[in-house]
Amino acid sequence: MSLLIKNARIITAEHDYTADIFIEKEKITTIGVALNISADRTIDAKGKYVIPGGIDVHTHLDMPFGGTTSSDNFETGTRAAAFGGTTSIVDFATQGRGTKMRTALDTWFKKAEGKVTIDYGFHMIITDLPEADLGDMSDMVREGVTSFKLFMAYPNALMVDDATIFRAMRHTASSGSLICMHAENGNVIDLIVQKALAEGKTAPIYHALTRPTTAEAEAVNRTIALSQMAGAPVYIVHLSCNDALEKVVEARELGLPAYAETCPQYLFLSLDDMNKPGFEDAKVVFTPPLREKWNQEKLWGGLKKNSLQVISTDHCPFCFKEQKELGKGDFTKIPNGGPGIEHRMQLIFDGGVVGKKITLNRWVELTSTTPAKIFGMFPRKGTIAPGSDADIVIWDPDKEHIISAKTHHMAVDYSMYEGKKVKGDAEIVISRGEVIVEKGKFSGKPGRGNYVKRNTYGSAWN
Repeated sequence: MSLLIKNARIITAEHDYTADIFIEKEKITTIGVALNISADRTIDAKGKYVIPGGIDVHTHLDMPFGGTTSSDNFETGTRAAAFGGTTSIVDFATQGRGTKMRTALDTWFKKAEGKVTIDYGFHMIITDLPEADLGDMSDMVREGVTSFKLFMAYPNALMVDDATIFRAMRHTASSGSLICMHAENGNVIDLIVQKALAEGKTAPIYHALTRPTTAEAEAVNRTIALSQMAGAPVYIVHLSCNDALEKVVEARELGLPAYAETCPQYLFLSLDDMNKPGFEDAKVVFTPPLREKWNQEKLWGGLKKNSLQVISTDHCPFCFKEQKELGKGDFTKIPNGGPGIEHRMQLIFDGGVVGKKITLNRWVELTSTTPAKIFGMFPRKGTIAPGSDADIVIWDPDKEHIISAKTHHMAVDYSMYEGKKVKGDAEIVISRGEVIVEKGKFSGKPGRGNYVKRNTYGSAWN
């Protein structure tokens, strides 16, 4: 089906102009003023912003963790993403200890098969990497899995040692792939946690109080040092505080290829939000944890100055009932994670653009263009240009919306932003030329999402 979008105020990372867009065979074919082209459908976008579809490069759908599994699968999670204006995700396949990465990738493909409603890719979480298995990383790169996540946290589960990190980084330096790092000093945190439990400190807030910002900053600093020795770029996931941000700033001032993302929860929530009665604070238990509120302005400053390059969600939802409640009486047993895939674009538009912390162009850059560039999807994704996939959102800048579990589309029984009023929302969402969200209704079909075989790191700049 061909589609003509008229009177589009097109906002990309670099441009802001008015034109018409013609879409055919899933691609943007023509952009011009007053196009006189016959199309199967014409949409008048006057008064709206027309932006490239959002790209969330940090999600955990159908992910086993802490004795349970994240509550959104690839159907519910990607449908919720689409409602919020996100048209592509990169999720994480997790290698089991002593198993091959190929096994993990096959498992995650099966999780997505027949369910995913928008385009998707995978990172590979490495938990085991003997020298003999380095070839598995090369195999993944050939499959379009061009980024690998390692953990400095969660001892005896996901955490790997510095030698494994360095070995992986040295390989990515030669293969053109990218390491994504969960940077927290897991061994030290573990000791702090055990001391807290011994003192009877078991409430959810102690999840945050036992993970100090210095433990994150130290791990970020160590990550960058290892990457420098390996001659490899590195990407810090879910950076939460100014202590860690300063380490990234220092590295970038030295010209090192160090990148970092933050997430809406660190921009809009803080330790001040962990004062609910009973067990309610478990709803905002995720890792890294919430920080003191003053960190928020520092993170917004980092986004404005390009010290932080990406905003993703780390969407990993667990229902309050039955799942979060597994940690009653012991905060270490609360499944770590929160829901956010649906509201990223709204929150950043309202808090950033309406709140005058970032520009319209920067909003698009942080939520779509730079993720596409860093993770090998640009210019197929992340922009509005002839030849690019027709992943387009028609955004109503004036529509007001109250975020609530009663109206969201994520398969979780609470919202981290319950009752928050935001301005700006996706009116029409187009994925590869197909309208999948319109007037609050979803018309996409499960299984329609395509796997994105991603290029290697830096391909957008070469």
